[in-house]
Amino acid sequence: MPSKVRIALDAMGGDVGAPVVIPGAAISLGRHRETEFLLFGDRAKIEPELDRHPELKAASRIIHTDVAVSMEDKPSQALRRGRKTSSMWLAIDAVKKGEADVAISAGNTGALMAMSRFNLRTLPGIDRPALAAIWPTMRGDSVVLDLGASIGGDARHLVALAVMGASMASVLFDKPRPTVGLLNIGVEEIKGHEEIREAGEMLRAMNLPQLDYIGFVEGDGIGKGLADVIVTEGYSGNIALKATEGTARQISEYLRNEMRRSWMNKLGYLFARSAFRTLRDKMDPNKSNGGVFLGLKGVVVKSHGGTNAEGFAYAIDVGYEMVKFDLLNKINQMLNRDGGALVSVPTEPEDVS
Repeated sequence: MPSKVRIALDAMGGDVGAPVVIPGAAISLGRHRETEFLLFGDRAKIEPELDRHPELKAASRIIHTDVAVSMEDKPSQALRRGRKTSSMWLAIDAVKKGEADVAISAGNTGALMAMSRFNLRTLPGIDRPALAAIWPTMRGDSVVLDLGASIGGDARHLVALAVMGASMASVLFDKPRPTVGLLNIGVEEIKGHEEIREAGEMLRAMNLPQLDYIGFVEGDGIGKGLADVIVTEGYSGNIALKATEGTARQISEYLRNEMRRSWMNKLGYLFARSAFRTLRDKMDPNKSNGGVFLGLKGVVVKSHGGTNAEGFAYAIDVGYEMVKFDLLNKINQMLNRDGGALVSVPTEPEDVS
């Protein structure tokens, strides 16, 4: 690990921009003192926020640009308008040039993926990057991917996701052979789309030493923590993510309303306040903020656009951990293990030697 972790921030990204990004960086700096920040964005908007955090100001450098990617921009529009000039592009470009170890943005997900892929390119054997995130479960945490970086994918793509997700889980959870499951509509081998069934056959036939494939996992299995890594393509992964976040907010609102309904409920809350706080913290989407684009020749982290400062700090923490554990090199090693067998995953399971 380098003596200093250099983090490039898109200070204009997200629903709020600098008023969330800057205090979030200050919170993360308090947890990781060996961090330096490159802040890309409008100096006039960044400096007033930075002046409120002297320690962060001493550890930061502003690179001015008044071009920002809108949350409504289509990826193609963002590439045309913001290439080489926007705060998002410049943060990614800093990673490509070796000026930063990781880029973090709360901006437009599609634009961030498109710019990251266009600028950094993908690793050998990876057709498309995937968005992976830490998912809190009843048994701890799991890695879930893809959460919306791209839509669809054949069996070979799903196998590549399994390998990359396993590498992320191995470094984060300190497990040499994490368990991997494929998200499906049932656990029976005959269920699901053809590409999911084929990917399952391939993973069983390959019997990779760096992951333990356990089979299909249904939607409720994610929260149960049935596997260290849950693999799905981006369409269903994003729906699962948004449905879970919405359910968490719904339950929180139910509890809040019930606690206010009567004086007896309020009294009960006082006695169980600690338990309710713990539940609230576990259900807070900001506490699991920060998705990693896997499969790129560089580390890029996506924060929720509507997160608060504490949530953005968690996204920075994720980027810090990815650099600390040298995730990019670990993925490369796993993809190229055994003479590059994983880079050239066959399309038919019977072709596996």
